[in-house]
Order: sequence, then structure tokens, then C-alpha cells
Amino acid sequence: MSTKITAELVKELRDATGVSVMQCKNALEEAEGDMEKALIILKKKSSSIAMKKADRTASDGVIVVIEGQGKALLLTLNSETDFVAKNSDFVNLANELANIAFNEGIDAMKAKSLDLINPIVQKVGEKIELGKVETVEGSVMGSYVHASKSAVIVSLTGGSTELAKDVAMHIAAMKPAFTTAGDITDEDKSKVIEVFEKEVAESDKPEEIKKKMLEGKISTYFKEQTLMDQSFIKNPDITIGNLLKEKGATLVRFIYETIG
Repeated sequence: MSTKITAELVKELRDATGVSVMQCKNALEEAEGDMEKALIILKKKSSSIAMKKADRTASDGVIVVIEGQGKALLLTLNSETDFVAKNSDFVNLANELANIAFNEGIDAMKAKSLDLINPIVQKVGEKIELGKVETVEGSVMGSYVHASKSAVIVSLTGGSTELAKDVAMHIAAMKPAFTTAGDITDEDKSKVIEVFEKEVAESDKPEEIKKKMLEGKISTYFKEQTLMDQSFIKNPDITIGNLLKEKGATLVRFIYETIG
């Protein structure tokens, strides 16, 4: 004989899963009132719901950074909307995945991720997708996260944690395309020359002046796009390259990620 599906049973299942009242009622009816079976049914359905949403675009979300023990981890979890990105279940999920990746390794986290993600997909009704997950190691680390939507991790040799954080904040604000002038390829240069040649061609200046104008525009553009040549946001009188030199530090690596 099946158990009567009472409001108390539905509430108990809803409290345990967080899914809608109707989903809980349907699962309990299918399970003939057996709570354990109803939980299994909901878990099975959460995977099916996640698959149905797989063709949607998850272009919003949050970025989580964890630091400690000479390393830092960046994890991006994507949702379809900012509304879900602010949902506490979604934010908790991002933090849980990041903690597993930090403590157990990225592969271990990925192996567990679907079982953790699918129930939240069922609760929030949107596609949820794991984005970039990356670890940076180093003797001096610093990070900066802005509104959970952009994040930078910086690794230095020499200097201090405070310096690494300052450089991370600068990168988040200035978004350099290159680290040093040596990273600029001939292809990069030719594209920029094309753009500025059109601008200079419209000038009625003599050809010799046009040539100098073109060189100046190209030089200024690449200085603004190259981290080591950029003016430090906290003190525009010094470049990032000179700041690091002054502090006895060398940039080992940085990673930058943004959403939207």
C-alpha cells in the first residue's frame, strides 16, 4: 500500500533538495511516498534537465579565487543570467568546486562536478557550465577579484604579496594585450599599422610629418597595450616594468579571466 502524499512529505523533500513543490510532489507520487526513492528520482531527473539545457549559452556567472600554500586557483562557473549568478546556491556551488579543485586537484573536482552541478541546474532552471579552472604556483603570489566578474592572479619572484596584488589590480583595470614588447608579433604590428595608416592618410601634412605621426601613434598604442610599458594606475609617473625593478621583483606569470 502506497503512502499518502501529504504536504509535510512534500515540504520535507523540498527542504532536502530545494526544488519546486510540483517537482517534489511528482517525484513522491512516482516513488509511492518513499522518500529515498523520490530523492533518487529527482537526482536522475536533474541529469536529464541538465542535458536538455545543454544547447543554451551560459555567458554570465562568477569567478572564484583561492590562495594559500604557495599557490592560487582561479575557477569560473558560468550561468545563463546574472540573476542566477547571484543566487546563493550557485555561488555556494562555485566555492565548493573551487575548494575541491584547490585541495584535491582539478581532475578530482571535474570527476565530481556533474553530480554537484546537476541538482543546482534543476533548482535554478538554467544551464550551468564549468569554465576556466587554472592553478598558478610561486613564491610570491597576489590576486585581485572585481565583483566576481573578473580576476587576476600574479606570481612574482622577489617583491611582496602587496606588490603582487597591486600588479593584479593594475592588470584587471588596464587589460594589457602583451606582457613585454617582445611578445608583439609582426602580424600584430601590421594590423595596427593598417588602422593608423588610414588615419594619417586623411591628414594634409607633408609626407615626412605623416611618417612621424604614424610612428608616434603606433608607439603610443603598443605602450598602452604592453604591461611592462604601462603607467602604474596607483602612480602614473612609473611604469610597471620600472616598479618591479625598483622593488627587486620579476614577473613570473599572470592569468586574467573575465565574464561578459
